[in-house]
Formats: sequence, C-alpha cells, structure tokens
Amino acid sequence: MTGIKKLNDRPALLRNRARTQPEALFLHREAADEIAERLDEVNKSFTKPALVGHVTTDLVACFPDSVTVSDDERLSLRPSSHDLVVHAFALHWADDPIGQMVQSRLALVPDGLFIGVMFGGETLNELRTSLAEAEIKLTGGLSPRVVPMADMRDLGGLLQRAGFALPVADSRKLTVRYLNMRALMHDLRGMGETNALIERRRAIPTRALFSEAEEIYAAHFADRDGYLRATFELVYLTGWSPSDTQQKPLQPGSAQARLADALGVDESRTGDPVTLRKR
Repeated sequence: MTGIKKLNDRPALLRNRARTQPEALFLHREAADEIAERLDEVNKSFTKPALVGHVTTDLVACFPDSVTVSDDERLSLRPSSHDLVVHAFALHWADDPIGQMVQSRLALVPDGLFIGVMFGGETLNELRTSLAEAEIKLTGGLSPRVVPMADMRDLGGLLQRAGFALPVADSRKLTVRYLNMRALMHDLRGMGETNALIERRRAIPTRALFSEAEEIYAAHFADRDGYLRATFELVYLTGWSPSDTQQKPLQPGSAQARLADALGVDESRTGDPVTLRKR
C-alpha cells in the first residue's frame, strides 16, 4: 500500500468488531434483507458466493454456502473463484477502498456480481456536528472522533475506477431515535463502530465534553418528542465483472431505460429518512 495513508488502527478496529452485540446490529440485518431482496430481482443464480468484511450472522444466513474472509489489506480470495462477492460494512474503514474493490473484482468469474454496503457521508452528521462544536468550545481544538465517510456521488466513480461494468451506487437514509446520547453510543459500541482512527486522541474524553455535546445535540437535532435523531446512510455499490456476454453501454443520451430502474433501486433516494426505532 505504498503511498496510501493509513486511516484506521487495524487492531483497535478488530477489537471493536469482536465486541459487537446482536441487539445493536439492526442496521446489518436491514442491509442483509435489502441485499437478499435485490438478488431476488436479478435473473441469475449464484452458487459460489463470498462474504468480505464485517460479516454478521444475518448475512451468513442469507448465504449459508458462502466463503467468509476478513477485509485485510490482501483479501484471501482466489482469482476467478466466485460468482458473487458481498463486501459488508468495511469499505468506510478501508485505507484503500479501490484496492478492496479491485481484489473483489479479480475474485469474480466473468459476469460475476459485486455488492458492497457501507456507511455513507450523511451517517451520524448530528453526532459529528455536536461533538465538534463541543470540543471547539471547551478546548479550542478538534480531534478526529468519527471515521470520515465518502459522499455517494464519489463512490459510483470508485466502482468504475475498480474496473466494474454497469456500476450503480444508491443509498438509503434511516433515522434512529434515541432517548439520549448514551443510548446512541451504546449502539455504536454494539455495532463495532466506535473510534478506531489511527490519529484519534488516546486520552479518555472528559465528562464535560459529552455533557456539552448532548446539550448541543438536543438543541439542534431533537424531535418534537425530545428524542435525539441519528441519521445512518447505507450506501449500496453494485457492479459486474466484465464479460463479453454483457450488454454494451449505449451512446450517451441514447438510453431508453435506466439501469437503476431495472435493478429496482433509486440512485438518489430523496425524501425523508425512514425511522427505524427508538430507545
């Protein structure tokens, strides 16, 4: 990975994932169901799937005959050995997301399908804003506390750079309502999504920081019932391993239908986020 800046503290990230709690993995269950529904819409059978990354039991249940590998710098996948690769909840932590996608493509047979799901740029925007404002107010500085997440518009381009054919990127925003910030942090720990940035401040944050952040959060991001709203954006990336049998792209402006329509997805997903639950 010469020339690529290290983003995450890999041992810390793996420790966080090892402490996941089933009740906090509701977004992972949502994603597993969504992926299964999307595959039902594809007129193709997949018999050699591989699962990469933060793979939960719900995803394994969808693909009981799958090979499961960690999202290491070098993926333990043999070339041209799978007809489906699902990269789950790991690309937003990757130091080299394009490298992860390229390796996934190389592991696919011709006309094999790649599906990635990751947290997108709108995720936890309320928490990030509140923590940043509180830290600046109390210390005059700012330290990285939430992993930076890419905008969906940029992620579609990554699929093309990784060499996938017929790339599609779309997202779904979900709002989760929390009684307080402590409940939100509890879920993030249970998801394995707490701070594992290599440049994070190692000192234990002061109680005053979280107290101030919660006041800011409540002032700007509470709903009418007083619950704190937390946005999670799930980005889905879909691409095919190139094959001579695939339909070739039309000239710009000559298309009669959109690929996203054929796949049953909405690339923009505008409108109000879906509210999942409250605590």
